[in-house]
Amino acid sequence: MMQPPGVPEPQKKPILVITSQVVRGGISGRGLTFALERLGHDVWFLPTILLPWHPGQGKGTRIVPPAPDFQAITEDLAASPKLAGIGAVMTGYLGEAGQSKAIAALVEAVKAANPGAPYLCDPVMGDHLGDDGSLYVPEATAQAIRDDLVPLADIVTPNAFELGWLTGRDVGSETQALAAARSLGNERVLVTSSPALRRNAIANVLAGPRGAVAAEHAAIANPPHGTGDLIAGLFLTNLMAGLGDEDALKRASASVFELIARSVRKGADELLFAEEQQSVVKAMALVTSRWVLESTARA
Repeated sequence: MMQPPGVPEPQKKPILVITSQVVRGGISGRGLTFALERLGHDVWFLPTILLPWHPGQGKGTRIVPPAPDFQAITEDLAASPKLAGIGAVMTGYLGEAGQSKAIAALVEAVKAANPGAPYLCDPVMGDHLGDDGSLYVPEATAQAIRDDLVPLADIVTPNAFELGWLTGRDVGSETQALAAARSLGNERVLVTSSPALRRNAIANVLAGPRGAVAAEHAAIANPPHGTGDLIAGLFLTNLMAGLGDEDALKRASASVFELIARSVRKGADELLFAEEQQSVVKAMALVTSRWVLESTARA
């Protein structure tokens, strides 16, 4: 929609992203920053660790900032006179457990400067690598995310394994996933790669303040890494743009599905952010959505 003459375009506020940085590939902060900037947001990016590539692609050096230095830079950011301009905070992978308290203090500083800024916690800690799944961070790091960051979050975006670990509940069905999501107590919990109702499908299920909604699309074998980071960031920016829960989830799911499909079709082992960036901006992929009865969600 065109703005009336003389009325400035609405400004998209900066997003503070705190997560890992890789040299090669599109996972975590590297792809997320590109996507958010492509959508018009400035990004304040604080890396928690530097890696050459995704750990699943081979052994690589891990550079974690010394704890005093990491805390010092979070304190610098918290004292910035521009802090009130931040429109949202998003956190993901931690380099070590001690980072959580420094991050929590920075989140609280942003909230004090701009109470309307949502905080999204992507509790990156594990996945269904086997029948039962497993943590791929030290348990102390997972506990720090659970105890220090999840309680502060307006939005939490665990995958099904992470939700089960956080809540101690079974997450083998949509009903169980929504019940576990509700038990966290956050305003919005988006369960990525949740059990789907249709066969050969992937679901993203949101437990929100006005009910529960699910978005489903066809499953793609052996997708590249980084999809959880991306859907979390796209869902956040869609909410910031004023979309309702269903539209925000459906559009984010469509972009991720289309980017995966286009990347896999070209034989890539990474998400092709630069080459297929239009999928991030305006996806054409078909994603179905439906509201889930609240009684079912709380079963």
